[in-house]
Amino acid sequence: MRPWIAVAYSAPVAAATAVFLIYPIGQGSFSDGVAERSANEGYRFGQEEETYNIVAAHGYFGRLIFQYASFNNSRSLHFFLAAWPVVGIWFTALGFSTMAFNLNGFNFNQSVVDSQGRVINTWADIINRANLGMEVMHERNAHNFPLDLAAVEVPSIEG
Repeated sequence: MRPWIAVAYSAPVAAATAVFLIYPIGQGSFSDGVAERSANEGYRFGQEEETYNIVAAHGYFGRLIFQYASFNNSRSLHFFLAAWPVVGIWFTALGFSTMAFNLNGFNFNQSVVDSQGRVINTWADIINRANLGMEVMHERNAHNFPLDLAAVEVPSIEG
């Protein structure tokens, strides 16, 4: 077996593990992570003609992005067509596994405090306030600011 075949097959194994093992463990349920049916009915194997034309694809990508981003030969195109879905499935499985445990973003609600209970401002507080601000701006009523962002006192990151 060629070594890249094992690498390619690791992507669906990672995806199946994420969907059928990690997600049910994280959520305590199996049925929430599985759709009713597939939107893709499958591909037809055994076609005799090529699905794409390398010359047309090279010309299209050369005009779409820039000349050096297109594929000059079929070998580099086939490598991209093989590697891109594998890497995408890997990262999808990783994201699915993190979502299984509700790790869906940065949320630094607990600030660092000293022994007397005073807040020690860190970069995490700044990131948290920035995330809250971005969430607010995506709301339909952007003028309804949360009270912790509307505070007069701005935390300082200097000690």
